[in-house]
Amino acid sequence: MPSSSRSPNGKTAKRTSVGGGKRLVRTSSADHIALHIRTLIFDGVLRPGMRVPQDAIAEDLGVSRIPVREALIVLEHEGWVTIEMHRGAYINALDKRAVHDHYELFGLIYGFAAQRALARAGDELPNLLADLQKRFADATDPSDQQQLSIAFHATIVRGAASPRIIAVLRGMSAMVPGDFFEMVPDAVEVEERGLAAIVRAMKKNDGERASAEYAKMMRQVGNKVILLFDERSLFDQTPAEA
Repeated sequence: MPSSSRSPNGKTAKRTSVGGGKRLVRTSSADHIALHIRTLIFDGVLRPGMRVPQDAIAEDLGVSRIPVREALIVLEHEGWVTIEMHRGAYINALDKRAVHDHYELFGLIYGFAAQRALARAGDELPNLLADLQKRFADATDPSDQQQLSIAFHATIVRGAASPRIIAVLRGMSAMVPGDFFEMVPDAVEVEERGLAAIVRAMKKNDGERASAEYAKMMRQVGNKVILLFDERSLFDQTPAEA
């Protein structure tokens, strides 16, 4: 049923059922609810300035408002929403600089992890990465590509053996919900080239080169995400200062 939500400036924005007209799998996980809300933002159901309809989301997911509030706290820490006391949570506007920064940070963190992994992991690490890279290059299904990409990065992080790196990465959410390479197919070629370059550097025991290749790959992936967000009109239309 069509309904509306009021933004902080008093304007009323129309929206459809936040569940897309079908009841979702019951869950009490704040992380899963946060993913659901990010998906609503990504799909344009929730727009910048809109108040998050907590009751409707709780009803769609079959949960109480408590885990929804927990999810909103997670999303506020990630920069997706702003919680105003006694008023609710409001969707923040996305901007290109934020997306650039997000992927630049990923490149820096994983690049740092690659350097530490070379120093701390066993000699078998480059071969493990090479196998994952080859399997990624051979994969054609977006879900398989995503899982192999995750496995590659996770292998780097495990090799670094640093709780600090793990803690930092846990604080960063995915910008694109769902199967990344299904939503951003142009990023497949970027990641394929990037993973191959990282493996070459790791086999040469060149941590600086591996770090540089990680930064380059993540920067290019971020550019592809920006193009997708532009297509979906997800960015704040207000001109930003340089």
